[in-house]
Amino acid sequence: MDTRHNRVLWTWAALGLAAYTLLPWYALPDGLLGLQGLGELLGGHDSSSGLAQVLLHRRHWLLWGGLALLAALGCGTMAPSRRQGLALSACAVFGVVAVLAQGAAIGLADHGVAALAAWWGATSATQPGFGWGAVLTLTALLMLGAFGLARLGAFRGDLFVSAAVVASASLLLVFVAFPVARVLATALLDAQGQWDPAAAWARIADARIWGLGCWTSEVRCGVAWNTLFLGIATGLSTTLLGTLLALIEDRSHSRLRWVLRLLAPLPIITPPFVVGLGLILLFGRAGLVNQALEWAFGVEPSRWFYGGFGVWLAQSFAFTPIAFLIVRGVVQGISPSLEEASRTLRASDERTFRHVTFPLMLPGLANAFLVGFIESIADFGNPIVVGGQFSVLSTEIFFAIVGAQFDQGRAAALAWVLTLFALAVFALQRGLLKGRQFTTVSGKGDAGIAMRLPRRVRRLALAVATPWLAFTLVVYLFAFSGGFVQTWGRDHSLTLAHFRTAFGVEVTPAGWHWTGVAWDSLFTTVKLAALAAPVTAGVGLLIAWLLARVQFRGQGLFEFSALLAFAIPGTVLGVSYILAFNVPPFELTGTGLIIVACFMFRNLPVGVRAGAAAFRQLDKSLDEASLMLGASTARTLWGVVLPLLKPAVAASLIYSFVRAMTTVSAVIFLVTAETELATTFIIGRVGQGDYGVALAYSTALIVLMALATAAIHSSVGDRQLGRRSAGAPSSSRAPPPRLAPAQPL
Repeated sequence: MDTRHNRVLWTWAALGLAAYTLLPWYALPDGLLGLQGLGELLGGHDSSSGLAQVLLHRRHWLLWGGLALLAALGCGTMAPSRRQGLALSACAVFGVVAVLAQGAAIGLADHGVAALAAWWGATSATQPGFGWGAVLTLTALLMLGAFGLARLGAFRGDLFVSAAVVASASLLLVFVAFPVARVLATALLDAQGQWDPAAAWARIADARIWGLGCWTSEVRCGVAWNTLFLGIATGLSTTLLGTLLALIEDRSHSRLRWVLRLLAPLPIITPPFVVGLGLILLFGRAGLVNQALEWAFGVEPSRWFYGGFGVWLAQSFAFTPIAFLIVRGVVQGISPSLEEASRTLRASDERTFRHVTFPLMLPGLANAFLVGFIESIADFGNPIVVGGQFSVLSTEIFFAIVGAQFDQGRAAALAWVLTLFALAVFALQRGLLKGRQFTTVSGKGDAGIAMRLPRRVRRLALAVATPWLAFTLVVYLFAFSGGFVQTWGRDHSLTLAHFRTAFGVEVTPAGWHWTGVAWDSLFTTVKLAALAAPVTAGVGLLIAWLLARVQFRGQGLFEFSALLAFAIPGTVLGVSYILAFNVPPFELTGTGLIIVACFMFRNLPVGVRAGAAAFRQLDKSLDEASLMLGASTARTLWGVVLPLLKPAVAASLIYSFVRAMTTVSAVIFLVTAETELATTFIIGRVGQGDYGVALAYSTALIVLMALATAAIHSSVGDRQLGRRSAGAPSSSRAPPPRLAPAQPL
C-alpha cells in the first residue's frame, strides 16, 4: 500500500494536534506573550490548551475537535483513493461543525444560537472567543477537508488547488460574507428587532432613495440615482484618464513621463481629507478661483463647487491613479509582435492601434471601470467634505448610524441598494468579456518592439494628461503649505513648530525619547499596514489565479464575494465588523487583528482585479508546460506565473499599504486608545481646530508612503518578457554570418 502521497495529510493533522495540545484554546487579553509559563498554559482557567481544558477544567465539549484530528491522522494510513477522501471529508466536516457549534452555543444564551444551545445541553459555563489553539485546529480541519475533496476527484485531484479554494472561500465567508450578511439582515427587522420583511420593503422603496423629482421640479433626486450617476461618471472619467496616462508612460518618449511617475501616484498616498482641503482652497467660497473671478470680473463668490460636480471632480482626482496602475500592467503585457504583424500588412499606426492594441486593452479597461465605479459608490470622505447638499448612499448610511436618528434598519436598507448596484455592474462586466480571448504573453519568444502611439492619440493623451498633472501639482502645493505656516488664513509666516509638536525627538544620555504627540499612532499604523499589505496582495493574486485557471461550481459567487467589500461603504463595513466580531466565537473587537482584517478585505478587490486582468494575458500553455515537466502546481505558480505578474504584484502591494495608511471610514469605529491610527489622530486634531499639526502629519505621511512606494517598486522589479528596446537592432536585419571557405576533400 503506497502512502507516500499522504505526507501532507500527516503534516496538517500533526499541526492541528499540536495546536490543540500546546496552544491556548481561548483568546488571551495580552496574547501569547502574556503567558507566565507552562503552569498557566496547563492550569489556567481560560489560558489552557484545548486538551487541558478537557482534562483539567471539565469542558468536555472541546473534546470533539481533537477526536476529529486523531481520526484524520488515522486516515493517513489509507492509500489515496475515494474511500480515503470520504473518510477525510467526514472527519473534517464533523470537526469543523463541532468546534463552531460549541463556540457559538455554550454559555451564550443571549448572543449565541438558542437552538444549538438547547441541543448541546444546559450549562452554566461561559467562554471567551477563539484563541490560536482553536484557530489553528479549525485551519487544520479545513485543510484536511480540502484534501478529502481532492481525493474524491474534485479539482482534478490537485491537493494544492483544493486547499487554495477552500482556504480562500473560508476567509471570504468569515470576513466578508458573514459580517455583511449580519448587517444586511438588520434591514429585515422592525424597530423592536422582530422579523418583518415588510419593514425592509418600506425602507428600500422610500421616495428619498428613488425620487425623480429633480427632472420636473427643484426637488432633489433620490440618493440612489445620485450615487448611480456619480459612479458611472467617475468610472468613465477615471478609466479614460488612467488609460491615457498609461499610454504616455509606456508608449511614448515624452518628457512628461518623468513628471507622470512622480505625480500620478500622489492621490493614492494622500489621506482623502488632504485632497478635499486642497480643492476647497482652490474652488471653495474663499478659494483662489473665486477670489480671482471676483477681482477680474466682479463675480460674487458662491458655493458653486459644493455639490455633485465637486464630488465628481474629487473622486476623479482620487481614483484615476488606481485605473492608471491597472491599465499600465495590461499595456505592458500587449505583445509587440501582433502590432508588427499588422504594420507589416501595411496597416497604418492609427488603424493598428484601433483594431489591434485597443481591443487587447479591454480587460484592463473593464477592470478599471469596475474598480472606479465601486470605489465611487462606496466613497465616504469626498462626499462628506465637498458634497454640500448633494447626498449619496454612503453619507446617508453614515448619518443613519451615527446621527441622532440611529436607524440601523434604514442604514442596512441603503446598504442593500449599494450591493445591488455593484452586482449589476459586476454582471455587466462579466457579460462583456465572456468568451473573448486576450492572451498576449505565451511561451514563445517575442523580440518585437512596442509600437509608439499614433500622432493623434499621442496629442490627445498629452492634451488631457498635461492639465491633469498640472492640476495635481497645484492642489498639493496648497495642501503642503498648510503645515509650514503659523495659522492658515491669518498668519502665513513660515514655521516648523507643527512638525516639532507632532514628531519631536529628544536625545539624552539614556537614549532617544519620542516626545512628539504623533509617534504612537504612526508606529501603530505602519505596523498594522505592513502586516496587512503582503497578505492582501498574496490572497488577492491567489484568488485571481483560481478564477482565471480553475473551473469549479459557484465560481461566480466566489468572485463576487471577493469584490463585495468594495460595494459596502467603509462605515458599514466597520459597523458590520463590530456586530460580527464583538461576541464569541470570533471575538476580535478592540484588538489590532480586527483592524488588519478590515484593511485586508477592504483592499482585497484591487489585487483580485489587477491579477485577473494580468492572467487574461498569460497563455495557459505556460502552466501546462511546467506541469508536464513534473513541477507541482505550487512550484509552477511561484516559479513561472508569479514572475510574469510583477506589475500586478506591485499594484496590489502599493495600493494595499497606502490605503491601509490613509483609510478613515472603515476603521473609525474599530480603533481604541491602544490602536489609534494616523488618520483618526489627524481627524481628532482637525476637530480641535489644530490644522497646522494635522497638515504637518499629513505631509509626513505622504513622504513616508512615497518612500514605501519606491521601495516596493525597487524590490518587486519589472517582469522580463524578452523584448527588445526601440534602440536595439532587429534580428531580421542582422548581417548574415560569414561562411568559412570550403575545404578540399
